[in-house]
Amino acid sequence: MASKISLPGNQHLNASILNLLPAGGYDPGEKCARLMRERILTALKNTAPAADPVAAALAGDLPKRARKLIRQETLVPAAVLIPLVGATDTEVILTRRAGHLKHHAGQISFPGGRLEKQDAGPLAAALREAEEEIGLDPACVEIAGYLTPYITITGYVVTPVVGFLRNGYTVAADQVEVDEVFKVPMAHLLNPENWVRRNREFMGVPVTYYEIHWQDRNIWGATAAMLIAFSKLLSKNEKL
Repeated sequence: MASKISLPGNQHLNASILNLLPAGGYDPGEKCARLMRERILTALKNTAPAADPVAAALAGDLPKRARKLIRQETLVPAAVLIPLVGATDTEVILTRRAGHLKHHAGQISFPGGRLEKQDAGPLAAALREAEEEIGLDPACVEIAGYLTPYITITGYVVTPVVGFLRNGYTVAADQVEVDEVFKVPMAHLLNPENWVRRNREFMGVPVTYYEIHWQDRNIWGATAAMLIAFSKLLSKNEKL
């Protein structure tokens, strides 16, 4: 009987196949990160920004009650970057907006914002905003693809851009717009057991939204909705 090598997390590996592993030994975390990367790239393969983001968003699973709050003619095009990092445990970079801001103060979000005149499209806007808000060099971002646009009840149609950050990237919170930059494990965010469903009234209309709690932080609203949409896309692709 072949001997077994103990690994973190009560995993075991037959010593007889150790010669098949890369030099330096077996790292289950690194393997998981690689598999997650492959899964994401496969799910987002051949995706592109929607030609009509409003139509694309409305064709999705936007709740009927939320549709009552949408005025299509006044929706503002916007984009966010979903930055993914980690060689051994895939994580998502998020920000906490500055507490003094007029809109969405203190809320947790992806780096991003509205499309400006100089932006060629959602990708340019997402990269520009990420550079402004967290000091991320656009050259450090490897684009994986795009998620379906998301309409917020505050009047934006947002295109989520997913990207892996290359080794050597650095981030630093803009002192005016951002109070904090932090990372959350992808596995935690994508696990349905961590999604808390809530109901509230907005402008007289009952709406449903989700929260995802991480340590002392509450990720909710549009950010949580986009993460859940990302999770559902990965799960759907996994079953194909």
